[in-house]
Amino acid sequence: MTHSSLWPTYSHPDDLTDIETIPIEDRRLPQSTYQLLARAADLWPERPALLCLPDATRWRESSSCTNAELLADVHRTANLLHYNGIRRIDAVALLSTNCAELVAATLSAQLAGVAAPINPGLSPSHIRELLRRSAARTLIAAGPELDPRAWATACDIAESGAVDTLFVLRPTGVTDSPDLGTIDGVRVAYLTDAAVGFDDAGFTGTAPGRDDLAALFHTGGTTGTPKLAAHTHFNEVSNAWMMAANSMLDEDSRIFAALPLFHVNALVVTVLAPLLRGQTVVWAGPLGYRDPALYGQFWKIVENYRITTMSAVPTVYAVLAHCPVDADISSLRMCMVGASTLPAATRSAFESHTGVPLIEGYGLTEATCASARSFFDSPRPGAVGQRMPYQRIKAVRIDAGGAWTDLPAGETGNIAISGPTVFAGYVIDRGPDGYVLDGLGALVDGWLDTGDLGQVDRDGFVYLTGRAKDVIIRGGHNIDPAVIEDALLAHPDVTGAAAVACPDIHSGEVPVAYVTLTSDSTVTEQSLLDWSAGKVIEAAAAPKSVTVVDALPVTDVGKPYKLALRADATGQVAARVLDHVAGVVDVAGLVEDGDVIVAVTLESDGDAAGVKSVLDGYPLAWRVEEHP
Repeated sequence: MTHSSLWPTYSHPDDLTDIETIPIEDRRLPQSTYQLLARAADLWPERPALLCLPDATRWRESSSCTNAELLADVHRTANLLHYNGIRRIDAVALLSTNCAELVAATLSAQLAGVAAPINPGLSPSHIRELLRRSAARTLIAAGPELDPRAWATACDIAESGAVDTLFVLRPTGVTDSPDLGTIDGVRVAYLTDAAVGFDDAGFTGTAPGRDDLAALFHTGGTTGTPKLAAHTHFNEVSNAWMMAANSMLDEDSRIFAALPLFHVNALVVTVLAPLLRGQTVVWAGPLGYRDPALYGQFWKIVENYRITTMSAVPTVYAVLAHCPVDADISSLRMCMVGASTLPAATRSAFESHTGVPLIEGYGLTEATCASARSFFDSPRPGAVGQRMPYQRIKAVRIDAGGAWTDLPAGETGNIAISGPTVFAGYVIDRGPDGYVLDGLGALVDGWLDTGDLGQVDRDGFVYLTGRAKDVIIRGGHNIDPAVIEDALLAHPDVTGAAAVACPDIHSGEVPVAYVTLTSDSTVTEQSLLDWSAGKVIEAAAAPKSVTVVDALPVTDVGKPYKLALRADATGQVAARVLDHVAGVVDVAGLVEDGDVIVAVTLESDGDAAGVKSVLDGYPLAWRVEEHP
């Protein structure tokens, strides 16, 4: 395999055609994440793979792990898991904030079985449900020193009998920790201690192949039980290669990582892609970008470690745009941004403040991670990027019966993706031969319906206009929320805007909006309502209300979380129309399993029939709960 065949020139949109003259199968990529790691250890054994910071305040005290050492750690841990009964179709759950041990633990889980990372910030009930769906009986979790909350949840899970084994992670740089105690019927031990003595030169089990499952990543927001999306090894390897092929980066580049490893971006962009290219990754402390102390030290960290690039969500760059550049950041060539739309004001503020270009991208868990990328010297205003090599992206119209019609370039429809990164399906069951997977309507003849609305131009650049589920249907008329949001964002005091559907007895749905304002703003909600009414392109899109909030809700990885706003708007409507009904104690809009529902708390002698007669007239789901 020659260097040129593995790493083609990929720095301009026109390079895409040349890259695809060679089929991806002829590029002889590693067939699994294990082969990818073994290749790095073979080519660059003494090069640091990881430099892990214990936390933002002790950024000079990084611990180092070479490619060879990482492979040895993975062998030891995978052999421990194999000895513990983990086989190719068995999941290993990981519940932890970031630390040095978590990277090796994740790769080990993919070598011995299937990794199932879980966001430790989810509610305990959701964590239990994800464990149940994954059928994981081995849990690797943050210990009491690393994340007390995650540790408490892990102990509760183990004490309930939901797992047989609880392996525990220490904070970065810590080798001596307190006794963990015992839990009846459950093996509890520090992971690195338990792995001592296991072979570090190879894996004693059967190594995974390209079509074997590598990971189960949960999708969705922070409320409502997320789905489990199944990734194959080649899903992850091929997407990692697409990221690593970026010609702006070379083997000497250093990547900064601060996104949580329960998210695909952290795994693909800041673990697998750098390993494939031989790059060093500098990992932030356990809180990552959520650590306020990080921002005061950020530019010094860039200078000290000669950071070349980083990956973050728009809110991170909005903060960094106001952090004085108090260090030499000339090593920083570009910064990658994704997860949600990049506001023009954020781009302008960051780039003018730092002189570093922001490179926008687009992707989703069901397409492994990334599907489109931008080019700083070939801007396409409004686009989130050009499709990546070997992925196909198109816009389709989906009729009421589910039939797809391909749309021509420039016409708006549902964005669909095909290619080697499209996931294997969602976990719906577990049988004796492994997981039962189903596309649940998202997969049609190898194409993935992303649920995003947008258009694709003739050069493969993608322009997003919103989420299909976010479309507001007012009396049968479709309203794109972006029309309302753009109108509000044009106001000089508005820093963020989100428009959502609110139930209406006459029109089914009407648009309402939520905004954030500059700190010194004195603008009123009524004036914003008047402003938007004069700016939207049609009267039907004028919002019925504009609510000022301190912050717009986002998921843990920075994606806008409009379901929370829809729940708020729905709850407000229900509370207003039930104001006269006897015995109503409380009315709340909630998000449950991805749907909005109204919960009405009623006195035992309250007017349940009155609640029913009122709410049945509205297009919403509701239930009555008796006041305790």
